[in-house]
Amino acid sequence: MRYHSSSLTKASRFCTVSLLLISLALLSSAINSHAAEIIPFYTSNQSPIVQIFGLPSAENARLTPSGRLFAQLGFAAASNFVVDESAREDIILDGETYRTTLALRYGIGKRFEVGIDIPFVTETGGFLDGFVQGFHDAFGISQNGREDVSNRLLYTYSRDGVDRLNINHANGGFGDIRLSGAFQLYGGDPAKTSAVALRGSIKLPTGKSGELHGSGSADFSLWLTAARDFRFTSSHMTLYGALGGMALTTGDVLSDQQRNLAAFGTVGLGWSPIEWLGLKLQIDANTPFYEDSSIQALSTCSFQTVWGFTFAFTRNTALDIAFSEDYLINNTSPDFGFNLNLRTLF
Repeated sequence: MRYHSSSLTKASRFCTVSLLLISLALLSSAINSHAAEIIPFYTSNQSPIVQIFGLPSAENARLTPSGRLFAQLGFAAASNFVVDESAREDIILDGETYRTTLALRYGIGKRFEVGIDIPFVTETGGFLDGFVQGFHDAFGISQNGREDVSNRLLYTYSRDGVDRLNINHANGGFGDIRLSGAFQLYGGDPAKTSAVALRGSIKLPTGKSGELHGSGSADFSLWLTAARDFRFTSSHMTLYGALGGMALTTGDVLSDQQRNLAAFGTVGLGWSPIEWLGLKLQIDANTPFYEDSSIQALSTCSFQTVWGFTFAFTRNTALDIAFSEDYLINNTSPDFGFNLNLRTLF
């Protein structure tokens, strides 16, 4: 079965190209910009059956200053390809997930922050298959059957001969809204080289679970995020990380196999060799969200690498460009991901 582009796919292409053009225009001004702040990439596992939950990104260890508004507009494109089976189960996850998120954070006093994340999720056959196949060929990575289909949307899972999941048409809509809060435990002053914050979030079941825009569950997350700067004469380096856990109510997607507890973490390193440029590498991990399965995509811990750049345009405005890859090639995160995140402090 070959998936033919719909108007929704064309709109997604237009949005992607527009974001790239805006990014290139902004990059042309980087020569006049300020020092790049090294903070975690604003991203998480975008597997279609994982991104429905409230899995958070690590976020900044330094909270938004009192009375200021931090805003970021992020776009994530993930190319998924999983074909696996066992004696009782069959799964195909072939398609692309696009997630556009407006995230706002507001500083209250010296130690508190509140926020909201509003996502728009699109599931489509997309257009990245040719690029990913070429990337795999160039580096000698097995296609695992990806070359036999192109730009197809097909998410199916069956167990004991019963269809549990079946999505084969492009769709888009608002996802699950997330409310967040944070408390600065240490080092809120930018002059300090270390910072630690306690963050929490509640994800509300506002998206359509039947189209994988949400899970149908309310998810609570609590995590610590920390950073340590190393400052040199003409550059600086930042080591950052996060560790936390999630409690989930039972949702609508594979509800009898869904776990109600999960853990997650991030570790990353960034280096700013010149004042307007940051280079970052991080690893994101999470425990599985499903159980009672011998399919890796459902039952195995996920590790994905994320690497890319930060371009600082002004003291308060920067653009992150990142790429992600399934670290262990065990089908628990997308084959390939691309992220743009424009952030500014008002």
